[in-house]
Amino acid sequence: MSTDVAIAAPSEVAADAGEQIARAGGNAVDAAIAAVLVTMVNEVGLVSLSSGGFVTVQPGDGSAPVTIDGWMDMPGRDTTELGGGTWDVDTGYGGGVTITVGPGAVATHGSVAALGQTHARWGSLPWAELVRPAIDVARSGFRLSAASRYYLEYVHESIFGWDAASRAIVHDADGEITTGAVVVPDLAATLEIIAAEGPRAMHEGDLARAISADVLDRGGLLGAADLAAYRPVVRASLASRLGDWTFGTNPPPAVGGVCVAAMLALLDGHPRSPLTDLRWSQADVDHVVRVQRAVLAARLDRLEGAADLAAEAATLLAQVDTGGLAALESGSTAHVSTTDAAGLACAVTVSSGYSSGMIAAGTGIWLNNCLGEQELNPRGLHGLAPGTRLLSNMAPTVGRRDDGTTLAIGSPGADRITTAIVQAVAGFVNGGLGLQAAVNHPRVHVHRAGRPTEEVKVETEPSMYFGGVAATLRRPDGHLVAAADPRRDGAVRLVRLDR
Repeated sequence: MSTDVAIAAPSEVAADAGEQIARAGGNAVDAAIAAVLVTMVNEVGLVSLSSGGFVTVQPGDGSAPVTIDGWMDMPGRDTTELGGGTWDVDTGYGGGVTITVGPGAVATHGSVAALGQTHARWGSLPWAELVRPAIDVARSGFRLSAASRYYLEYVHESIFGWDAASRAIVHDADGEITTGAVVVPDLAATLEIIAAEGPRAMHEGDLARAISADVLDRGGLLGAADLAAYRPVVRASLASRLGDWTFGTNPPPAVGGVCVAAMLALLDGHPRSPLTDLRWSQADVDHVVRVQRAVLAARLDRLEGAADLAAEAATLLAQVDTGGLAALESGSTAHVSTTDAAGLACAVTVSSGYSSGMIAAGTGIWLNNCLGEQELNPRGLHGLAPGTRLLSNMAPTVGRRDDGTTLAIGSPGADRITTAIVQAVAGFVNGGLGLQAAVNHPRVHVHRAGRPTEEVKVETEPSMYFGGVAATLRRPDGHLVAAADPRRDGAVRLVRLDR
């Protein structure tokens, strides 16, 4: 049944795709899938079809939220040649980071498979119809977003310049980042295959074989057996309470949702009073910094590298529940949120890491470098068994208030994902801000928490460093709200269908 839909997406083009699908009779899940697929085309350097991601859904009937895990697996079933095909790049992006790139950094993708699983459960329009807007954007071309240009300013030579196909797309004749329309050769045809054959085309068949063959030929690990064996995992979302709200977010083996749940539990009512002047008090800011320091330090010390991440996460959250903050004081993405008038809410976060820099020959797909995200791979570049899920900071989150209000929220931003989401939720739920004002509010982030190099970064003017929250809301009367972060080229749509 057709319903009104609220959409918050990373770009006008992605929001347009969601609106197009909603006007065709799609629900919140349909609109989210269409918008996310467009981001895999036009958010160059941030996300691609070779991505991993998570989808968290609050069903419209009020039942418990569910998370579809489409994150990256460790490859390597088809080779014994480990440790090759990579090199390190030092960049000032994100405050300074060392990135491992090259064919050997490519992990087993899963985001399209997760979108397919989500569509099978909650979608209402045919899969091929949801892919059509992405095909149109790929065929007609697009201009680089501000977020893409910002990232490429740091890495257009070091990461996107070593592969001939990649270099030709992002650079003009003078070797500068292109300002013209970008058309990626072969990408529209690849999307046509995905539309016709379904999400498994990324894992089985001619397209999957083309991807794996090129990676193996260039010294990487990703083989046909890795792609064929991949399956998204459906899990109960990690639940937490804040006031009269129940939130559901990404459970282990990801670490992002655990951090969000712990921070929400430790907010202790902050900000303490309605934010009539739209500013947090210094006492509230100090408390949020303490919470971030405690949780992010626990992430580094306890969650990363844990032999049993689920057990360690459960222990951490139990300590938070019983001991509060005192119990803890002794980790390039795109996000789409949608909500519809029937109460269905969908939050999707996807990432290709920092990109390996290579395009799989004949496919138009920039391949991920998620094995080379050193902060998310504490056991080393090729230190996991094939088929093991990698760590992730991503935390697409949904919320349902006791009165039936529903919320979808999430953010890109590496290790700032969790802190951006929690501060926006706190301003909205505890601080009494409107949804857009809560998203706009200045943020703080504790970088390298608990380490000698710890730094409390305070946002004095809007900066992409502090994330790019996208949020949508449905009130009990069916009224819809959408908010996009001014820190990025976010866009919103409220699709109201004539009855």
